[in-house]
Amino acid sequence: MKNKHKGEKPETIDSEREADEVLTDVGTETGEMRIDSDANKMGSAPVGRLLASMAWPAMLSMTIAALYNIVDSVFVAMLSEKALTAVSLIMPLQMLMISVAVGSAVGVNSLIARRLGAKRFEEADKAASTSIRIGVFNFVAFAVIGLLIAEPFMSAYSDDPEIFSYGVAYLRIVTTLCLFSMVEIQLEKVLQATGNMIAPMIISLSGAVTNIVLDPILIFGLLGMPRLEVAGAALATVIGQGVSMAVAIWIIRHREHAVEVRLRGFKIDWRVVKDIYAVGLPGMVMQAIGSFMLLGYNAILAVNATAVAVLGVYFKLQSFVFMPVFGLNQGAMPIMGYNYGARNRERLMKTYKCALITALVIMSCGVVAFHVAPGLLLKLFSADANMMEIGIPALRIISLCFIPAAFGIICSTLFQSTGHGVYSLFASLLRQLLGILPLAYLLFHYVGLTASWASFPLAEIIGTTYSAIMIAHLYKKEIRDL
Repeated sequence: MKNKHKGEKPETIDSEREADEVLTDVGTETGEMRIDSDANKMGSAPVGRLLASMAWPAMLSMTIAALYNIVDSVFVAMLSEKALTAVSLIMPLQMLMISVAVGSAVGVNSLIARRLGAKRFEEADKAASTSIRIGVFNFVAFAVIGLLIAEPFMSAYSDDPEIFSYGVAYLRIVTTLCLFSMVEIQLEKVLQATGNMIAPMIISLSGAVTNIVLDPILIFGLLGMPRLEVAGAALATVIGQGVSMAVAIWIIRHREHAVEVRLRGFKIDWRVVKDIYAVGLPGMVMQAIGSFMLLGYNAILAVNATAVAVLGVYFKLQSFVFMPVFGLNQGAMPIMGYNYGARNRERLMKTYKCALITALVIMSCGVVAFHVAPGLLLKLFSADANMMEIGIPALRIISLCFIPAAFGIICSTLFQSTGHGVYSLFASLLRQLLGILPLAYLLFHYVGLTASWASFPLAEIIGTTYSAIMIAHLYKKEIRDL
């Protein structure tokens, strides 16, 4: 990866504005100086405008990603409800893969942003180079898991031969070919940590567009291609991920950036790995909790295949609401991390407040959509009368969790940006394992299916209460004295 600041020294500094752009590297033996306008803007540009400029590319790319996830399931639903159920059963394992990839990448993102803010550039470079190796390790782990558990996993959830066959084919493809997504996600986070949000948007969009185009071609056998059905949906997904990775590597190799990524000849510094996982591991576990929650919820609903399909549809639809907020999260995290490292309390907290207000607006729009047009949303997935009967109240009830979830997400962003990922981990544990699953089990068995959907908003209230307490604690303990 090219580093435009390596060895550069400014000849003159003609104004205060130019002086603000000079970051002196006091952490290296050479005493090099770097001029890093991409990173320095996080410490000087107006917060609202900065957050908007950094968040909108990630919000757009993640909204497109949510769109192609929905499109994927829309085409699968055209095959049959059993095909949709099979893909819904696989969803928790896909979520687990994404959790591991994003969780470790968030650790990289947070470490790079904090090191840039503290002007420890060499350590930022080491973190960026280490990220590639972490992505490859993640791939190897899931490829082995996919080969070993595909059949046992599907047989545990369904004895229907059609659902079993669809699920095994889909799961094996998305796990054994996940190298593309594991590496691409790491590279996206490296770029985002430096304040570059446009390149990650291009990377994400390239894969999303590829996936959307290939889905109908491979699923239904258009343009002379064989009809692959559910396997075609899986192949379209991994081919799109491959395109994203290729674009990411090209950008890394041919464009200049605030940090250096060495693709070859790099020896891992295990202290850097430890620093990455100090934040990344709690974040990884935090996100993985969602996949285990969905596994458990599917087990509760296993007696009703249509309810499983409805839950899968909900998670596809809610991603269209949550993904823009996660994009906002990606824009806010490097700003928060940089200013925490630079000990600028005012900018740190102003970023937090701006992000929170924006997230609440987005989530409120989601609640309105799910309450006003749940039937229309379900019709996108070829819902029959039975699915409509179960799904309409489900979407209305579950969507009540959106607004408190906005607060939880932005609080988690602050926790991770300041190196306290464990706070986010406990919040997720409270919401999803100690909240949703026990409540869902009790409500399902003692009140009924419709009542069980209330487990989502009830659990979110628990998580919100915890997050509010920990934000107050963190502010009093560390942020107030910055």
